[in-house]
Amino acid sequence: MPMLSLGRILDKFHQGDITKDQAERLILRAIRVDGFERVADIAKLDTGRAHRTGAPEVILAEGKSTTDLTAIIEAQLRAEGRAILTRVSDEQLRALKRFDIQWHEKARIATIGHSRPIEGKRGVVGIVCAGTADVRVAEEARIIAEEFGCGTIEAYDVGVAGIHRLYPELPKLLDADVLVVVAGREGTLPTVIAGLTDIPVIGVPVSTGYGFGGQGKAALLAMLQSCSVLAVVNIDAGFVAGAFAAKIARRIA
Repeated sequence: MPMLSLGRILDKFHQGDITKDQAERLILRAIRVDGFERVADIAKLDTGRAHRTGAPEVILAEGKSTTDLTAIIEAQLRAEGRAILTRVSDEQLRALKRFDIQWHEKARIATIGHSRPIEGKRGVVGIVCAGTADVRVAEEARIIAEEFGCGTIEAYDVGVAGIHRLYPELPKLLDADVLVVVAGREGTLPTVIAGLTDIPVIGVPVSTGYGFGGQGKAALLAMLQSCSVLAVVNIDAGFVAGAFAAKIARRIA
């Protein structure tokens, strides 16, 4: 039997599908730090990650063949009942039609299955982005934060080129436990917001912009040199920002 989450093991025991002894063995296996499931010769699926770290296994589709990706998805569904895929290409998306998927086009994220690895909504993550060109990264952060068990608040297209657009959004953002602030070009927005609120801010530089300092480099350097207090993730790292923010928010809650 593949390694199951603790929740799935308890469900199976409650439903009479497995005996007490079987449940005990599966639980001992599930809580092992080095527990994983081999998927053919291509992957070692970390099925115990959600219970060990508070963050479920997420499948990076980028760079994987459709055959290998399908095998990994099937193993993840057996173990957890749900699979989360990021950076899904059009070719991969066509191959995924065999599954019952929920597709988030802007974020390029697909979710498959109905049972969430982390149940309930605990903590609130605010997602803010400077311009519409940055929405793809903001949406990646938002979907991941929600999949990791948090509620979200969004404020999009509020960059410093028209900073008056930000002020009407600030009151609702004050209900967030942590803010993910996404910006390209000169990357100023996270610094501004960190200087206006007492909420922890995670800056996400985006690879918008061109010429000298383009592709997110100027935004990254600006955020790293911020005189406001904030944390910074890598360029276009919406997944990392959303996951990290969710861990903070859930801990606060």
